[in-house]
Formats: sequence, structure tokens, C-alpha cells
Amino acid sequence: WKNPEDLTENQRAKLEWIAATSPKLHRAYLLKEGLRHVFKVKGEQGKQALQQWLAWASRSRINVFVVLGRKIRRHLPAIHATLTERMSNAIVESVNTKIRLLTRVAFGFHGPEPLIALTMLNLGGYRPNLPGRT
Repeated sequence: WKNPEDLTENQRAKLEWIAATSPKLHRAYLLKEGLRHVFKVKGEQGKQALQQWLAWASRSRINVFVVLGRKIRRHLPAIHATLTERMSNAIVESVNTKIRLLTRVAFGFHGPEPLIALTMLNLGGYRPNLPGRT
């Protein structure tokens, strides 16, 4: 869960132990870090790193990474656009999560209108003037 540069000495020692005792698990860790590197560098360098990662993943003999590589290949044009344009859907996902939370808050309302109003108040930037306040 940590970036390699943020590992403590104890965690580095554990990683070295894993590399020595379980090469397959260590290879999975390196593949995960390789994919993280792709999205860290972005641009043309990221595209080249992704192509190298895809080749590595397909040869890894780790089933989950082989399947992930196939999925990435299916969506390669969109991923290349993300690497080039540096755009993501993070804002949309954030708003969707907030709306799901508001839906739970609005449980028991008699129709969709109160949920829509609650969403607009929380996320829409609408700030009505309250009575007695300027």
C-alpha cells in the first residue's frame, strides 16, 4: 500500500525476504509498481512504459496480471488519451460517491425531488439567502 520510497527499514527488509522466499509474489509487487510508474510519468514516456509493462504482464504467468493486461489492451486508446491529456474521471467519481451518500441520507423521502434538492444544495454551489441573514 505504500510507495517504495516511503517504506521503513523494517518494511524494506520484509520486501527483500519476500523476494528471496517467494519470487512470484515479488514479481507481482514489481508489476504493480511498474503500472504505478506508467501513470506517474505520463505522456509519451508513459505510453512506452505501458507497452513494456503489457509485454511483461503477458509473460509473467500470474493469471490476474495476464487478465489485467488483456483488459488494458481493450481500452488502450482511452488509456493513451489519459496519459497524453493528463485527464481522469476522478472528479466525476467523487461527485458520484457524494450523491450515493446523499441517497442514503435521503432514505424515506417520498419522491426524487427532495434528493435532487439536497444534491443541488450540497454539490451545486447554490446558496439561498436564509431568513434573518445577509
